[in-house]
Amino acid sequence: MKTQSIAAKTGVGAVELAVTDGVRALRFYRDYVGLTPIASEGSEIRLGAAGRELVVLHPEAERPVVPRTSGLYHLAILVPDRRELARVIDRLGRLRWEQFPTDHVMTKANYLWDPDGNGIEIYVESPEDGTMGFANGTFFAQDKEGRPRSGRDPIDLEEMFSHLREDDRQDNRLFEPMPAGTKMGHIHLHVADVEDALRFYHDLVGFDVMGHVPGVGFVSAGGYHHHVGLNTWAGQGAPPAPAGSAGLRRYTIELPTQRDLDDVVGRLERGNVRLAEVAGGLATADPSATGSCSASPARAASREQRRPRLKPSPVIPAGAGTRRPGRVGTPAEAGTGAKSSV
Repeated sequence: MKTQSIAAKTGVGAVELAVTDGVRALRFYRDYVGLTPIASEGSEIRLGAAGRELVVLHPEAERPVVPRTSGLYHLAILVPDRRELARVIDRLGRLRWEQFPTDHVMTKANYLWDPDGNGIEIYVESPEDGTMGFANGTFFAQDKEGRPRSGRDPIDLEEMFSHLREDDRQDNRLFEPMPAGTKMGHIHLHVADVEDALRFYHDLVGFDVMGHVPGVGFVSAGGYHHHVGLNTWAGQGAPPAPAGSAGLRRYTIELPTQRDLDDVVGRLERGNVRLAEVAGGLATADPSATGSCSASPARAASREQRRPRLKPSPVIPAGAGTRRPGRVGTPAEAGTGAKSSV
């Protein structure tokens, strides 16, 4: 059992994805999502916000994401305020890319897929509106007055778009990138077994368990609602995706100090978990064989896949099961619904 929590200021860093078409993926993450390209010396494509690296694309996959496998459910980009989320929803609507703006009460989130089927969430914190969590073996949500909510209602788009500035919808502002303060908020994974995954991420890596119901677990550092989500919505015992599939290659868990990193490595070693040196740090396989936890000497730990693998199940709010959500309409000028080509 875990005896020490991971450092409270731990967070999630860059996520690396295998994609089938680098040019198409670059255009999508730059023009549709709003990330900014960062100079890279290799074949990988690096993107971020205000110089902070968030997504790294590896254009090497032979096929799109493969259903019913362990791997990525979604990466989750956290924007600093409602205006920035409104800008994303408006831009995707005007570009006619399928999206699902969802009100989780304590967060406002927008769900979409990239051209290969990699799941993406873009969200803003909204704790002033209420809370969502786990109680009595299930999910619960309530607003600031204590009234029950589903936690997966469509976003009030009229309210959301009220945060836009007068010139935000001008054509010359459409592709304005995400601002400073944007970061990777969390990552959500399909795993083969939630209990096994919790033993790894809680007992060994050191995250605190924020909630656990059958088939779902949330873990975090410092009391955050979740830095890593775990689910078996791809199926109990879901296998890794075949080699050559688009999907998750690596994600980063950023630790504040070398000592914090050493603490994590020590727990893994005491748990008889095999560690191996990789570029920039150490790595260890996780129970679902979906990746490995690696660490840079100075500040970061990351999770790297031995083979590209991902299961793109429908992007839906946590705990909503496996049914695809209904399409959320936006004003006519936003044009949400049809999915365009990148």
